Amino acid sequence: MSNSTGNFEYQLSQYLELRDAEVCKRVRAIKKEDITKHPNKNFKIKVIENELAFQFAYVLDIVSGIKRALEEGKKRYVLILPAPNPNYALAAEMINKLNIPCHHVWTFNMDEYADQDGNTAPKDWKGGFQYWMYHDFFDRIKPELRMPENQINFPNTKNVNDYSKMMEDLGGADKCYGGIGWCGHIAFFEPHLGRDYVNDIEGYLELGSRIVDLHLITICQNSLYADAGSAGDWSWVPPKAATIGPRDLKNSKLVSFWNGFGAGESYWQRFITRLAAHGPVTPLVPASILQILNSELILSGPIADNCSTETSERKVEINFPD
Repeated sequence: MSNSTGNFEYQLSQYLELRDAEVCKRVRAIKKEDITKHPNKNFKIKVIENELAFQFAYVLDIVSGIKRALEEGKKRYVLILPAPNPNYALAAEMINKLNIPCHHVWTFNMDEYADQDGNTAPKDWKGGFQYWMYHDFFDRIKPELRMPENQINFPNTKNVNDYSKMMEDLGGADKCYGGIGWCGHIAFFEPHLGRDYVNDIEGYLELGSRIVDLHLITICQNSLYADAGSAGDWSWVPPKAATIGPRDLKNSKLVSFWNGFGAGESYWQRFITRLAAHGPVTPLVPASILQILNSELILSGPIADNCSTETSERKVEINFPD
């Protein structure tokens, strides 16, 4: 299907998995005041207007869940955690200040980079998620409060084929945190992995952890972050990753996705958030499965703001020195 912008009509790029221009046009037009409305009552969308409040709410959600599980006497509280961000350091500080034991907590990180042969990055590689999770979170928790080392898990070359089962053996995750990637991925489960399941969403939901090739949009997205020097250096980003799959979200008691960290650098999330939350449920937009799971999507105000494809006239002034 073709796209029309003003008096110019064109087809969407062949490198995109979802190429339905009418769907894109419809979701692009969703206004901020309508973004939280959804027919599935098990899929709740919320906007936290202030960006600092958004970040604090995320940290508080993680820490309060750990504390609540402790108070309820749960022997195991299983969390799926997304890629590291500096807010994990605040979560560790809150745990320390409130003196919350985490011995009942089991964590499973969503993903980790891998090389061309599927070998995952070592713990001491500063570009890896494992390195920063320890740097920002695990190593900051007081030793007497920290969860045992054997309860901290990352997908790697050795365990990736059993990673989904490891979570299932614990009863599935109590809460799966995450965010929607630029191409619509969940963790590193990319849109091209859904090509064979376009008409089989139930089969798609059974796909678990694995080594995958990264989508080009993902490579470009991740080249913008501090891990890659914020330089847009796509040559820095590894070609593959170990990742969880749709099955792990389906098996979670609650899926909680948060879009809005570093919003000034990630306004691109406005469109893909709308496509995932209000477009068709399709494996070609992996995060669209949030619509049919027990899930919530929390957005910062800037990410909920209206999309705009309007170009504006630029006033150019040239002043040569006398």
